[in-house]
Amino acid sequence: MLNKNVEVFMGCDTGWHFASTVLFGAPFDSTTSYRPGSRFGSSAIRRESYGIESYSPYQDKDLEDIAVFDSGDIELPLGDAALSLGQIEERAATILEAGKRPFLLGGEHLVTLGAFRAAFARYPDIHVLHFDAHADLRDDYLGVQLSHACVLRRCWELCGDGKIFQFGIRSGDREEFRWGQDHVCTHKFDLHGLEERLEQLGDTPVYFTLDLDVLDPSVFPGTGTPEPGGVSFEELRKAVTLVCQRANVVACDVNELSPPYDQSGVSTMVACKIVREMLLALR
Repeated sequence: MLNKNVEVFMGCDTGWHFASTVLFGAPFDSTTSYRPGSRFGSSAIRRESYGIESYSPYQDKDLEDIAVFDSGDIELPLGDAALSLGQIEERAATILEAGKRPFLLGGEHLVTLGAFRAAFARYPDIHVLHFDAHADLRDDYLGVQLSHACVLRRCWELCGDGKIFQFGIRSGDREEFRWGQDHVCTHKFDLHGLEERLEQLGDTPVYFTLDLDVLDPSVFPGTGTPEPGGVSFEELRKAVTLVCQRANVVACDVNELSPPYDQSGVSTMVACKIVREMLLALR
């Protein structure tokens, strides 16, 4: 059993034994290649969640009516990616072994690998739904394989061909896209085709990873690697709700909020609302 954090995401104060979903944070950004700061994302999301309502008029649901436990952030050794991933995997495995769903708040996108390892160990046929501006399919970045730029490639090494479905991708090097044609399914630029993919997945176990830079920087400037040409808030809200309602999401994450790059606080509020909508929509 995990202990409840002192500061929790709004409405997520259900006891461990009663919760079906467990939040935890991974404040890690040591492999960031452009602008660091995402290690402050998970704590900002918790703190600023009290600036929005627990009720969602989009879904007519309230966080007060669902069972979510917030276990807080892991104290990670910044600078040691392998050890940090091991600790993230351990926390996710503890949650899964208790029959609950891990919901990870990043941190940079590399943190996904730790949680995915735990999910793959429990669900060997797991598939990945990936929303992002970047393909993240490099074999290495500047000689480093444990990098946020390589995270989906490392996930592919576990689950194999035909099990990773990417949406919103609009950035990557030539080799990433060429390699991806033979190994993953990439929907470039937007979220079109999602409904059809969800129908095909049916009740297959799904790991859903959301890099918030899939949003256009005009909506979400507070991120380490902004990429113009992204989706709108409403497009993303509808898409994440659809995924969480229809897919068999056994684990998920939201990452790459970097609060220092948006002093208005709007990016953090966007992240808070997306997390709320996901929590309320999960089956």
